[in-house]
Amino acid sequence: MKPNDLSEIVSSDKSHVWHHLSQHKPLQTSDPLVIVEGKGLRVTDINGRQYLDAVSGGVWTVNVGYGRESIADAVREQLVKMCYYANSAGNIPGAQFAEKLIDKMPGLSRVYYSNSGSEANEKGFKLVRQLATMKNDGKKHKILFRDRDYHGTTITALSATGQEQRKDQYGPFTPGFVEVPHCLAYRAVNGDDADYGVQAAREIEKVILREGPDTVGSLCLEPITAGGGVIVPPEGYFETVQEICRKYGVLLHIDEVVCGMGRTGKWFGYQHFDVKPDIVTMAKGVASGYAAISVTATTEDLFNQFLAEPSEKMSYFRDISTFGGVAGGPAAALENMRIIEEENLLDNVNKMGDYVLDRLNELKHKYEIIGDVRGKGLFVGAELVKDRKTKEPVDESVAAAVAADCLRQGVMIGRTNRSLTEFNNTLCLSPALICTKDDIDEIINSIDVALGNLPH
Repeated sequence: MKPNDLSEIVSSDKSHVWHHLSQHKPLQTSDPLVIVEGKGLRVTDINGRQYLDAVSGGVWTVNVGYGRESIADAVREQLVKMCYYANSAGNIPGAQFAEKLIDKMPGLSRVYYSNSGSEANEKGFKLVRQLATMKNDGKKHKILFRDRDYHGTTITALSATGQEQRKDQYGPFTPGFVEVPHCLAYRAVNGDDADYGVQAAREIEKVILREGPDTVGSLCLEPITAGGGVIVPPEGYFETVQEICRKYGVLLHIDEVVCGMGRTGKWFGYQHFDVKPDIVTMAKGVASGYAAISVTATTEDLFNQFLAEPSEKMSYFRDISTFGGVAGGPAAALENMRIIEEENLLDNVNKMGDYVLDRLNELKHKYEIIGDVRGKGLFVGAELVKDRKTKEPVDESVAAAVAADCLRQGVMIGRTNRSLTEFNNTLCLSPALICTKDDIDEIINSIDVALGNLPH
């Protein structure tokens, strides 16, 4: 585009686009960041400046990297042939992707398509509520969620979110959602105990007993907490959670919107643990952002509870997602999965994941401000503190300053942002699954410089 055209784009953006998660007052005197091109891990803005994207599109999405022509070609070919029909009917890529996906998820058998992670989780909540009505006179309707976890942006998804700043000013919320404690060992009084994971899970059992097991329908958890601080569950946690859910007849709903499709080194984050969920939701990396698609996957047992004679007009899952019928979504997801398999990206995630944790721990030894380093695969975080002994968190402005410094150096990193009142203090890294040691070195070196530039 010509310079004048680019200037008009910026002007149109400033005049008409309402950006996500953004305070627009500063844009009255400065220009927004406008991304125009991407290749591999690199993106280029409207002024021609290139950045290394260490957050896969800002929100952990572009798993296989930018510029994948084969995915774009698959989507185009499908859209020209048959773009859309409501998913009350089927389509070819939808059937093909469902089969390939379920092959990666032993114990699950059914795929329900929608278009976003929030919507996928909403379907899971609706399944629980409808089952409560059909099977338990509406009583077993409560849905448990965990402090620090995030499950989406709709009012009901926020009702299941344990991040007070994400929720602030958007209530009143959907009733029947109950919070359980988090499992961050670093911030637990007894986090060093060998059985802390079991102890943390038992806190969930206490909530179930307090609420009444006959009122609790499901427990919704992220396998690794994302925006709440990149929290990997301690050993024994999920195994005990599974035991508790089975004991009280509580469905286990795992939100894989961030972790799914290889980010943690397995196809799904829950597969690192001995757990067999009833519901698994996913979005983001399912098609790496090349098309909108999300999935709510369930067991056959859960699916069968909605089978009834046609005369029972209210006993099937009476839900629809308009854009769950766009055939380009599963077409993109099929090609995305092929790339992950044929390029052995899960192996790369495990190797590069170990490397990035090693490099972050090097920084921890160098800078007292890093209190904890944690993560799995290419999903890692570094929590910043004022004092390692007290673990007092830095102000969110410090994490923001580090991210801004990295951006000036040409590297985009993430941070916990407007999530937790006291704990917006974790730097987050989630580069594409194709990243190399050189990419990681560039990312870590930029953080090194940024930490060194902080006032002492």
